[in-house]
Amino acid sequence: MEFQDKILTCRDCGAQFVFSAGEQEFFRQKGFENEPTRCPDCRAAKRRRRGSQSTSRRQMYPAICADCGMECEVPFEPRGDRPVYCRDCYNKRRQRY
Repeated sequence: MEFQDKILTCRDCGAQFVFSAGEQEFFRQKGFENEPTRCPDCRAAKRRRRGSQSTSRRQMYPAICADCGMECEVPFEPRGDRPVYCRDCYNKRRQRY
């Protein structure tokens, strides 16, 4: 099947954008059945909004780093049966492996 560029209208901003033949082929290979409804700029803005919402709602818990002893916050509730590390100490340990 040969694809041809299509002009679509963004549902958010109303701007027209090109849904290229290459993008159409990519969508088909991935099994996507619907054409995009947002222009690339609005799609990127939506991803940024979605990303910032998920990080702002994340529950953080106070902890004491097992290496340096500094107070820190971690995205899980420490249970006490395993060591918890601050970001810097965690990254140093991770680089060793």
